[in-house]
Amino acid sequence: MIHIIDKKRQGKPLSREELSFAFGGYLDGKIPDYQMSALLMAICIKGMTEQEIFDLTDLFIQSGDQLDLSDIAGIKVDKHSTGGVGDKTTMIIGPLVASCNVPFVKMSGRGLGHTGGTIDKLESIPGFRTDLSEEEFLKQAEEINMVVTAQTANLAPMDKKIYALRDVTATVQSIPLIASSVMSKKIASGADKILLDVKFGKGALMPTKEEAQELANIMQKIGDHYHKEVRTLITDMNTPLGNSIGNSLEVVEAVRILKNEEHNLLFELCIELASNMVSMGQEISLPQAKQQVVEALESQKGYQKFLEFVKYQHGDLSKLEISKEKQDIVAEESGILVAIDALKVGELSVELGAGRKTKDDVIDPKVGILLKKKLGDPVEVGDTLCTLYLGKNPVPDWVLECFTIEKQN
Repeated sequence: MIHIIDKKRQGKPLSREELSFAFGGYLDGKIPDYQMSALLMAICIKGMTEQEIFDLTDLFIQSGDQLDLSDIAGIKVDKHSTGGVGDKTTMIIGPLVASCNVPFVKMSGRGLGHTGGTIDKLESIPGFRTDLSEEEFLKQAEEINMVVTAQTANLAPMDKKIYALRDVTATVQSIPLIASSVMSKKIASGADKILLDVKFGKGALMPTKEEAQELANIMQKIGDHYHKEVRTLITDMNTPLGNSIGNSLEVVEAVRILKNEEHNLLFELCIELASNMVSMGQEISLPQAKQQVVEALESQKGYQKFLEFVKYQHGDLSKLEISKEKQDIVAEESGILVAIDALKVGELSVELGAGRKTKDDVIDPKVGILLKKKLGDPVEVGDTLCTLYLGKNPVPDWVLECFTIEKQN
């Protein structure tokens, strides 16, 4: 193992056999954390060739189960977002896509750190099941065209074990490691085509648009390698997505958008994502697909599909709870709201109890943040910038740092 670490430290490419020895050995418990940490840091600093990335992705895929979705009629399109603050797109685009007769079959993850997870958001609906068996998963997909469940324990287990180590060794932000991690799970999940929403900005893994594009390019090449059509969208995550951050609050916002009651940047992004998925799934042009998606919104077909989906997975929306204890955060200066820091807002939601600092933390689904002003809005002293929905945790003293207000000349 030492010669493999040293080889990568010198920036030399590793063979498939060397990668298999290191990563397979770590999965089997033969390679200790400290040696794998050293190798991950060397990869972080020195990078990987395309061939190394293809080989590592394949090792991740082959380490566990691969779903066979061939019994489900139609072209199966999967969507992955590289994470962000207030990103509730799956809950919105899933029903829209499914109501346009494109199967929406997805395994989603939980949140860690300042980025929220779709599974946590769905589990804020009392009774909602995310632990479906493979048989239940496939049956529901056939019956209602839509299913979202947590990743099975044996889907790319090598990646799962490596990711847990990356998270605590400052090696998350490595483009080769992110690409292999994301694409191994997407390919093992069995979709025919994949849409990738690659975020950049303060609240994203990739701080710059250029890095997001680099990540998108390599994930597209991995898709080509496996003969899968992959489309990528590069989207901004400097500002939180939508007005709500926090699990139950985000379900409420998703419902409002599906009922066509709220039009904001999140609404526009969801139309774009859903249109791309329908275009891929029906093999039609983007304008034709968009026409169907807009019709599904205006007729509330998407909303009805969401209700059906929640009912199928035993959720009861009527019992959804939001904290009754609230605190308004008011402006202490006048001017124009020019920035809402997505990273700080995400960290604030974690402090309130809406996210995890460690994998073992228990989330409070009732807490969160509701933004009351949007970028470009005029602000007067005493105006409410946001409302905090509180649980057991105290409100940090730096909340106003989330907002940047510039004085007008």
